[in-house]
Amino acid sequence: MDLRQLRYFVQVAEIGNISRAAEVLRVAQPSLSQQIRNLEEELGVDLLVRHARGVTPTELGQRFWDRARRILEEADRAKDDLRSLAESPSGRISVGLPTSAARGLALPLYQAAAERLPKISLHVVEAMSGYLDELIQAGRLDVALLYDHKAFENVAWTEMMVEDLMLFAPAGHPILQQESIPFAKLFELPLVLPGRPNVLRTVIEQLAARHDVTPRAIDCDSLPAIAKMVVSAGFFAVMPNFAFADELARGELGTVRIVRPTPSWRLSVVVSKRTLNMRGADLTARLMADVIADLVKSGLWKARLTSAERLAAK
Repeated sequence: MDLRQLRYFVQVAEIGNISRAAEVLRVAQPSLSQQIRNLEEELGVDLLVRHARGVTPTELGQRFWDRARRILEEADRAKDDLRSLAESPSGRISVGLPTSAARGLALPLYQAAAERLPKISLHVVEAMSGYLDELIQAGRLDVALLYDHKAFENVAWTEMMVEDLMLFAPAGHPILQQESIPFAKLFELPLVLPGRPNVLRTVIEQLAARHDVTPRAIDCDSLPAIAKMVVSAGFFAVMPNFAFADELARGELGTVRIVRPTPSWRLSVVVSKRTLNMRGADLTARLMADVIADLVKSGLWKARLTSAERLAAK
């Protein structure tokens, strides 16, 4: 038994004539008659009484007709629901944003989602990139923006951009008169960095190891606290420009380029393959790619785009 047979039977029972039902269904009359006979044989009962004027459902046929109509109506509703979901997905999508990006990205992401994905309810989770990576691998996040993401089977990702790390100094400090500072000179300053296993700390220490430099810094995993230490306590920090965009705009901090070499990292939009709402997660990832690309193109996020347009176009 399949939905086609149910549709055939319902149409015949409602019209009361196999010939006219065949015309409505646009099938050959012999084929329609055979489908009805096959259905009766499978069920082991007569569904129709055949007579000169056409056909009439038997008592069991009437009961089967009522049940078949409900099944077909439910199948049609299921199709409509799926089409609606495909056109305008709904549900809750959890999005992980690294601490250095959350302050600048969360608001434009919420605003864009309200306009383009109004039935999606975003839940933004802010954390260090390493922890977000663990959450998305475990399926506890649907989408995330991650730094220097490594490949795993249960996630899909598209690299968005490359972001250089900068030296941050308090406003008015003489070092801000310099155009750049060599990487090795960073560790002669009172530096504050996120602690291990933070991705930024890993990038800095691996780069130091390749250039025979001994990295020295105090640990702090709070971005607001790091900003406060640089603004008010004479410390220095290495961060992406976007992390302290507000402090830079207020004139509380300044930046110096780091050279020989310039530390950088790659940012990727990552989607969990364990999400229960793949359509919503995919569209949210594309939306985030669009928002990030717009921020970069406007100059608010200082980075070099790689695959943003490719993700948005999928």
